Amino acid sequence: MTMSAMFEGRVAIVTGAARGLGETYAERLAAEGMNVVCVDVQEAVRAVAARIGALAVVADVGIVGGVKAVVAAAVRGFGGVDVLVNNAGRWKQTPCDSGDREQALADFREIFDTNAKGVYMLARAVVPSMIERSKDAGEGALGGNIVNISTYYVLPPRPPEATGTNPPGTDLYAASKWALNGFTQAWALTLRPHRIRVNALAMGATDAPMLRNLFKQRGIDPPPADVVATWMTRDEQAQLLVDLLAEGVDGRSGETIGSWVGEPIGLPPRRAAGELIV
Repeated sequence: MTMSAMFEGRVAIVTGAARGLGETYAERLAAEGMNVVCVDVQEAVRAVAARIGALAVVADVGIVGGVKAVVAAAVRGFGGVDVLVNNAGRWKQTPCDSGDREQALADFREIFDTNAKGVYMLARAVVPSMIERSKDAGEGALGGNIVNISTYYVLPPRPPEATGTNPPGTDLYAASKWALNGFTQAWALTLRPHRIRVNALAMGATDAPMLRNLFKQRGIDPPPADVVATWMTRDEQAQLLVDLLAEGVDGRSGETIGSWVGEPIGLPPRRAAGELIV
């Protein structure tokens, strides 16, 4: 089966699709022939969806009502779900020595509701549809896919950050992404018999609004051109997503696939059965 035949008419939900990586993921999957549901809390997602011929849902995946609205729209519009790209995420500085307990709790809710709770609820909500649509997926077919978008913080550091990649002052963001490791591995083991694969993409510096905003918060706007030139691109990350999906129903599952600045971006050799992510 060709990739175009594998992807044509399949249904993908992409969260955080109003801009940045989510927008690029949605564009690429639509270009490959998928029916895409673009989800975001921002109204701008409607323009993205209109431009690529997709369905827009303005919703917060961190709340139950938002998740229900997304899944209902996918089922009503396209009959079900084959691919879920859990891309929506929040980042902010959360220094653990601030002493402001009320703010600490508010920060926890803000970040974990989207980065962990939203991922959890949306995946649980789409699994019944994926099981139904994947039960007859033969060799070379797409099957069901859940892809959690993570960060290289959760992978062993590589030079030049050989002492670690989890930066100070971002404990909640880092912890929320470490949580995805548990989801990815447990779901992969549970859902493999249903012909559903679960993987994560964990990337380093990629040219997206979240990274540019970090520089802006530090009073550097725009970021230096020589720095931007080292960043990976959204198109490169979208290609990695497509390559992962194109492995088909018999492809890898339970892996967190990293990409690092200055290194080739691509799928590594598949891990041995039972091998841990880290």
